[in-house]
Amino acid sequence: MKDKTIDYALRATWQAVARMYNEEATKYGATMATGFALLSIDRENGTPSTSLGPRMGMEATSLTRTLKSMEDRGLITRKKNPSDGRGVLLFLTKEGKEKRELSKETVLRFNETVKSHITEEQLQHFMEVAEVINDLINDKKIFNED
Repeated sequence: MKDKTIDYALRATWQAVARMYNEEATKYGATMATGFALLSIDRENGTPSTSLGPRMGMEATSLTRTLKSMEDRGLITRKKNPSDGRGVLLFLTKEGKEKRELSKETVLRFNETVKSHITEEQLQHFMEVAEVINDLINDKKIFNED
């Protein structure tokens, strides 16, 4: 399709990537969201639960469901934040750390495979375009009413 729009290419590619990751994750009884959460939680110092949503770009309801599932499966534990009694820190359990390594290997394999099929220049251009799109959106320069 010669006349694909930019958003179509982004959406179709992301859906294919998400489907690929979810298919791989189901082999280990997980989801892409679980793998992404495991990678987003600091291995040693834990991560405040409030910073995880923005870091992952997930809505609170989806994140809550994902974290509950991870806790039920013994991948994470929650502990009071010593510097803020109202907050909670998420820590990886031993099994969570093992699954995190598996998630990391999966992401690295994806990156290595893609890099082996494109040039460094193509990758650089892709990253530059992605950054411009994110900046335009974050700076509200697309649908700004001004």
